[in-house]
Amino acid sequence: MTSITVLFYIFSSVLLLAALAVITARSTVHAALYLVLAFFSASCIWMLLRAEFLAIALVLVYVGAVMVLFLFVVMMLDVNTDEMRQGFWKHLPVAGLVGAVIALEMALVLMRGFRLEAPAPTAKALEIGNTRLLGIEIYTDYLYPLQLAAVLLLVAIIAAIVLTLRERKDSRHLDASQQVKAKKADRVRLVKMKPVVEAPSTPAAGKDGEAA
Repeated sequence: MTSITVLFYIFSSVLLLAALAVITARSTVHAALYLVLAFFSASCIWMLLRAEFLAIALVLVYVGAVMVLFLFVVMMLDVNTDEMRQGFWKHLPVAGLVGAVIALEMALVLMRGFRLEAPAPTAKALEIGNTRLLGIEIYTDYLYPLQLAAVLLLVAIIAAIVLTLRERKDSRHLDASQQVKAKKADRVRLVKMKPVVEAPSTPAAGKDGEAA
């Protein structure tokens, strides 16, 4: 057993335990932190497979951006997880059945891929690097699936914007056109004041020398 195999088993074990902790953690913040650990372990496995670009992209995009934003939203919203956990055991059999079907489909696809023998890398492929090879492979053989994924992401972005900007009775709607048309004179009023302040007048003295 080589050192790479030992590291693979270590990172895989950490990845599986972290993924299990994500769905079993009672705190949302703890679940997000476990997910960060799972992403980092997956990036280490990519490094063992000599896929440096995918490993760095996984760390920068998911750990560095998405998960930080997710943690910020979770900690700001103060989500009540007790209400969300109601009815969990009621839907557990259906969720387990769906998970088993997904695992079976992934096993059928992956076992077929494991039987295929990967061709030995050529001298040209070793010279230009795997990152460039990945780009050439995506934009030549997988160009249409890439464009389809881009269209799906664009539709998701438009749907998120439409759902956010819809008019609801329980939310404050802001008109962007009215905000753009706002001028300084409509919001700020300059008031001129005299630079000299008059001294307060002293009260007149009475007969007994006391103030009247």
